[in-house]
This record gives sequence, C-alpha cells and structure tokens, in this order.
Amino acid sequence: MNLYAVVLGILVVVLLGVSLARVGSVKTRADYLVAGRSLPAFVLIFTLLSSWIGSGSLLAGAENAYRHGFAALWQPAGGWAGLILIYFVAPRARKFAQFTIPDLLEARYNQTARVLGVIAILFTYTAITSYQLIGGGDILHLVFPLVSARHGQEIIAAFVIVFTAIAGMSSVAYMDVAIGLLATGTLLVALPVLTHEVGGWGAVRAALPATHFAVLGDFTGLRAMELFLPTCLLMLGNQSMYQKFFSAKSEKDATRAVVGWFVGILILETVIVALAVVGSALFRTGEVNEHPREILAYTALHGLPKLLGAVLVGAIFAKVISTANNYLFSPATNLINDVYVRYLRPDASNGNVLLVSRGMVVLLGGWSLWQSLGTGSVLAKALYAYTIYSAALTPVILAAFFWRRATAAGAVASIAAGTVVTVFWDTRWVKAALPAIVTERDAIFPALAASLLGLFLISLATKRPSAAQLAPFTENA
Repeated sequence: MNLYAVVLGILVVVLLGVSLARVGSVKTRADYLVAGRSLPAFVLIFTLLSSWIGSGSLLAGAENAYRHGFAALWQPAGGWAGLILIYFVAPRARKFAQFTIPDLLEARYNQTARVLGVIAILFTYTAITSYQLIGGGDILHLVFPLVSARHGQEIIAAFVIVFTAIAGMSSVAYMDVAIGLLATGTLLVALPVLTHEVGGWGAVRAALPATHFAVLGDFTGLRAMELFLPTCLLMLGNQSMYQKFFSAKSEKDATRAVVGWFVGILILETVIVALAVVGSALFRTGEVNEHPREILAYTALHGLPKLLGAVLVGAIFAKVISTANNYLFSPATNLINDVYVRYLRPDASNGNVLLVSRGMVVLLGGWSLWQSLGTGSVLAKALYAYTIYSAALTPVILAAFFWRRATAAGAVASIAAGTVVTVFWDTRWVKAALPAIVTERDAIFPALAASLLGLFLISLATKRPSAAQLAPFTENA
C-alpha cells in the first residue's frame, strides 16, 4: 500500500481517537466552548501554534516564497510584530474571561457592536476555513491522483466537521498538541535534508534570482505592507486566540503561552518559507510551477526520502485539519453564545446548547465548503479574510483594552465601515467610481482608514463611556 496513504490513515485514526477521548469531559457550555477554562500553558502554546499555522502559511505563504523568495516573510512578520503587543493583552483577556469576542464587544460597547462583530467574524472565519479545505483537497489529490481536488475538498470538509463537532474546544486543543509536536519536528528535519538533496545552499542561490534573497525581493514597500499589515492586525484581534486565552487555567498560563507561541511561529514560519524557496530551486518547471501553492507537499512527495516525505505530507495534512478545526469552531461559538443563547433561548439547558452547537458546526462547515469550491487564489482569499477582521474588529478590540475614550457609537461605526469597505472593495461599482490607481490596491488601507476614522471621530463626538463599562478592561480591575 502507498506509504503516504498509510501515514494519512494513521493520522486520521489518531485525531479521531483524541477527539473521542475528550467527549466524556464535555458536559456544560463552558466545557464545550472554552474547555472548562482548564488549559495549561503547554497545551495553549501548541493549540495557538496549530491554529495560526495552516494553509495561510503552508499554501499561500509557500506560494509567495516560490514566486518571490524570502520576501514572503513580510506576511508572517506581521504576526510576529502583533505578538509583541499580545503579550500585554493576554492576561487582561483571561481576566475578562468570557466566551467570545462579541461578549467583549457588548460588555465594553453595546449590543449593536456585538451583532456586527458576529457578522464580521462569520465572513472572516468561514473564508479562512474554506482555504484550509482547499489545502487538504490538494494533498489528497497529490497522494491519490484518482481523487480530484474538488472531491478532496469535500472529503476534508467531512473530516473537519466531524472532528470539530465531537468535543469542541477540548477536542481542538488536545488534537493541536499532537499535531504541533509532529509538524514542528518534521519541518525542522526536512529543511537540512532537502537543502542537501539540492546540493547545498550555494546550489540554491545559484538556481534562483538574486531578488529571492533580498529584504524586499521584487516587492515594492507598499506591497510588503499589504502583506504585513493584515496579518499583524488579524493577530492582534484574532477571536480564536482570545478564546484560547479565555480557556487558560490562569492569567500566568496565558502570558507564558504567548512567549512559547512567539518562539514557535518565528521558527516554523521561517522554516516553511525556506523549504518553499529550496523546493523552488529543485522544481522550477512542471506541474508545481502551474500550482505553486502545492510546493511543500509536492517537494515532500518528489524531493525527500520516502519516509520523511510521507511524514511531512502527513504533518502538512494534520496542520491544515487543525487550523480548519479552529476556524470552524470559533464562529460556531458565536452563533451559539452570541445569537442562540443571547437572544433566542437564554434559558437553554447544557444538553440543548451542545446539540445546537454541533448543528452550527455542520452548517458553517457547509458554507465554508461552498466558498472553497469557488476560490481560485488561496493568497487572495487569505488577504480578503485577514482584511475584514483587521479593519472591522481589531481596532475596536484594542481600543476596548487601551483607549478609555472609545464609545459604543464609535465602535459601531468602525466595525460597519471596515466590513463594508472590504466586502465591496473589489466590486464593479467601486471600480467605476474611483481611479484605477486606487482600486488596483488591496482593500487593507482604505478599509482600515475608514474604520479608524469612524472609531476616533465618532468616539470623540459622543459621550464618554461609564466607569462600569471600563472597569472589566482596566489593568487593575
């Protein structure tokens, strides 16, 4: 039997086993949504690492590195910068200790901010889940050529929905530990082995353009910022991250986890880009040149010793599954906590909440699959998703913790402006109304400008928030 198929089969069985093992510990809404607030720093590090590094890094980032070299690091560098500030946010988030970002938005602002936050998160997180399904489908197609990429996406969607629905945050977090350890070890071993296979670092440099090794590469400074800024702002406001902080055993565990997470993504995202660059030196033409997002999996199949290649394919596959689990689970919690329990059934029993939660996972999984089947560029889809969140939510989330003057009206204006500009930026109406030199750029700058203007101008023009609204978000509260 195909070694690659055996590795994937073992991984699926192990992941399913981890999920089933956690089912018995899920009895209440808090168990399902935030793992009973019981996660230690070690588990938090790997679940944060696994949720962040998925197809955005393994497909979009690798494709960028294949085409442009080490300048692709501008995209993950945004996340690294964001984590420096998150070190100070994490203990405050754990102290607040709710279930979702819209909980935070209502407590600090109002119900309208909560509802608009749910809408922005649904657009963002189902888009992110959709390109995880694309990544998993690509891997299944490479390993099993008779399975089309489309059918592969459908199969992966079924896996992800089942894994996510079984045990909620507890299942997601403990699966991430196993996946994080596997992926970290495999990627660190694969890079020197692949470099040796190519003929050493000198051979890599000789095979590629000099721009592949320059700080900006063939990017302009503006293009580098279009990659850096959405990633940085997504990191700063990422609900999946805050939900992990809400799940921590203590504020100290949340803070320690940020340090380990920073070290982990700094190393792993650099290794991923380096692998793609070395792989591009080995495979400059052929099938992968037409589908460069597949460079890591293709290199594992055709450029590494068979066993190591099989394990690397398995690690990439597991990472994609893990990230899809995280980003599918997170908006499901919004529909349950911020819509169903908040407005429809505030007296719902724990059993009813768990049943409906699993139904929401299935519903959102179907929506994500539908998006994946209509997506061409994973990088473009990633930047679209990052921009919605970056412009609509990150400014008001940070203002909740760090700007006492931010008001409910300012937050509502900010969320609405950031969402609307991003969603409609690439439509024909906007392209007809504005000069081409403006509309040919990504949405991040106009969307962020609209969001910040709404937040600051409307906040300064309206009444200050009350002391009661500010109390849960101040450092000494």
